[in-house]
Amino acid sequence: MADARAVLVPEGLEGERVDAAIARLFGLSRTRAADLASAGDVSVNHEVAAKSQRVSAGDLLEVLIPSGPVAVVAVVAEPVPGMRIIFDDDDIVVVDKPVGVAAHPSVGWTGPTVLGGLAAAGYRISTSGASERQGVVSRLDVGTSGLMVVCKSESAYSVLKRAFKARTVDKTYHALVQGLPDPLVGTIDAPIGRHPGHDYKFAVMESGKAAVTHYQLIEAFRYASLLEIHLETGRTHQIRVHFAALHHPCCGDLTYGADPRLAARLGLDRQWLHAMGLGFEHPRTGEWVTFESTYPDDLQHALDVIRAG
Repeated sequence: MADARAVLVPEGLEGERVDAAIARLFGLSRTRAADLASAGDVSVNHEVAAKSQRVSAGDLLEVLIPSGPVAVVAVVAEPVPGMRIIFDDDDIVVVDKPVGVAAHPSVGWTGPTVLGGLAAAGYRISTSGASERQGVVSRLDVGTSGLMVVCKSESAYSVLKRAFKARTVDKTYHALVQGLPDPLVGTIDAPIGRHPGHDYKFAVMESGKAAVTHYQLIEAFRYASLLEIHLETGRTHQIRVHFAALHHPCCGDLTYGADPRLAARLGLDRQWLHAMGLGFEHPRTGEWVTFESTYPDDLQHALDVIRAG
C-alpha cells in the first residue's frame, strides 16, 4: 500500500531540487525523498521526475509514499575522544566538537557522532525532531570543529529551534583564509544553493537561499588572513562557499579550491575553520549566555607555521 500525495510548489521553493522540495513539503528526510524519486514515485506536472530536477512555483508535485514503518538511522552510543563538555544543565549541553565527528547519525556515515558520544556518557537527550537528530538544533560539518548546543528537554528544543530560525543566536567562527580580503571588514550577502554539477558541494547562485556572512580581519600574514566571522544565516558550508566565491577559500579546504601546496605546508588535511563562540538566551531562564572555545592542535599548529613564515 502507498499514500499518494499532491501539492502545488510554493514560490518559496522556486528553483529547488525535487528531493529538497519533497523533504520540505512532506516532512521527509532528504535521503528518503531522493530514494522515492529514484524509484520513480515522484512526478512533476504528471511526468516522472529525477531527484535533481528543479521545480518551479506552481508546479504540481505528486509523491507516492509507501505505507508502513520507515527505516531510521539509530544513535549508537560510542565514546568520542577529544569531545569536551563546556556546559551542562537540565535543558542544554554545549559541546566542543572535534574534527572528524558528525553532529548526528546519517545514511552512509559510519564514524563517531556528537549524539553517540553524549549517549555513551550517559546523557538523555530530547527526542524532538527526526529520531537520528534528537536535540540537535544546528550542526557543524564533520570537517569543522568547535561549539555546538544540543537540547536535553523538549521545551529547550522548541525555544532554541525558534531562536536559530529567527537569527537571534550569535555564532562566531574563526577562519584562516588564503590571501587578504578587501575590504578588511565587510559583509557577504550572496544566496547559496546546491552545486548543479556536484551533489556534495554548494555554490553561490541566484536561485539559492539567502545567506549573509559578516567578517573582520584579526591578523594578516604573507599568504593568508585570520578572520572573525559572524553568521546571520546558517546555510550548509556557508563560510566555505562565501569565501571561495571571493577567491579566498579557507586554507586546507581542497573541496572549495584551496591551494594543496599551502595546505601541505601548514599540515592541514581539512579546512581551517573553527566555531569559536555561541551566545543565546537560555531557553528556560531567558538569561543571555555565552560560551567560548580554543583552537584545536591542528589549527594552532597551522597558525604557528604561517606566523613563523
